[in-house]
Amino acid sequence: MVGIITYGVYIPRYRIKVEEIARVWGANAADITGGLGVFEKSVPDLDEDAATIAVEAARNALLRRYVDPKDIGAVYVGSESHPYAVKPTACTVGEAIGATPNMTAADFEFACKAGTAAIQTCMGMVKSNMIPFGLAIGSDVSQGAPGDALEYTAAAGGAAYVIGNNDPIATIHHTCSFTSDTPDFWRREGQDYPRHGGRFTGDPGYFKHVKGASNLLLEQTKKSPKDFTYAVFHQPNAKFPQKAAKDLGFTTEQIKPGLVVPRLGNTYSGASPIGLAATLDIAKPGDTIFVCSFGSGAGSDAFDIEVTDAIKSDVFKRDAAPGVEQQLKNPIYLDYARYAQHKGKLVMQS
Repeated sequence: MVGIITYGVYIPRYRIKVEEIARVWGANAADITGGLGVFEKSVPDLDEDAATIAVEAARNALLRRYVDPKDIGAVYVGSESHPYAVKPTACTVGEAIGATPNMTAADFEFACKAGTAAIQTCMGMVKSNMIPFGLAIGSDVSQGAPGDALEYTAAAGGAAYVIGNNDPIATIHHTCSFTSDTPDFWRREGQDYPRHGGRFTGDPGYFKHVKGASNLLLEQTKKSPKDFTYAVFHQPNAKFPQKAAKDLGFTTEQIKPGLVVPRLGNTYSGASPIGLAATLDIAKPGDTIFVCSFGSGAGSDAFDIEVTDAIKSDVFKRDAAPGVEQQLKNPIYLDYARYAQHKGKLVMQS
């Protein structure tokens, strides 16, 4: 009965519209939004980074359900924008939420699927009785070079999941992964912005691995898409997850609650975890959720999740922390100059 004890999300209030980025670079906004299915993206505040976003997401998770931080035996933070090259984000998160020093902590990196890899690790540690609870987080302030295609979607946000076996709100029945050495996207040490392999990002990157992990999970669980109430796929844009869902046999209605990328952008390690959180925000006991992440380089993690009665019990207070939909409302829009300042593309000289 290992599963999700509680969860929380943090999305910055600042946004920039895709048409504003297109205006600066002389691109056709209609072509960009039509091609990506993304209309605006979140932007971190001047003092926000992957660590502060991870802390806020973790605190929101603990607001929804009491878990003694001293019982959290592992803190893992997945990101590709950790603030330090050598200095773990996970230690900062553990300290900020009051976890005991008697814990294991580490930063995970696997492009956009580091957060789901952290969930799998916590599952294993809980199931083997090494720890009572593990905290897995996907958090990013993703990067895109000025004028690059990535700049239209690279966003900021994160989601935190406490994993345990004490009356979970959602049981994780099964998980599996599909991984290969496919260099569709990379950033070398010291480089400010990542590079991507153009057409290889779709295939043999995203679609090969998402379909590979998804089909493997369906085969191992002897289930079909019809056995799931909802489905969540990694969302670098709106078109990729919709195509993957259709090819695998999932419907538009199944992926609709978790498809938040049109108003959020691609939060990289936070993308599929936030999509799952948006789905859990409206889920009822007995609902089943299929999840498949993707990380360039490349790999996917798939999950078979079932919502339990605990999500409606007195111990879990869903409204105690803002949900995904609530955090997407009332944005503060920036022009490109202010956006560039927030993202560190413009730095004031002292």
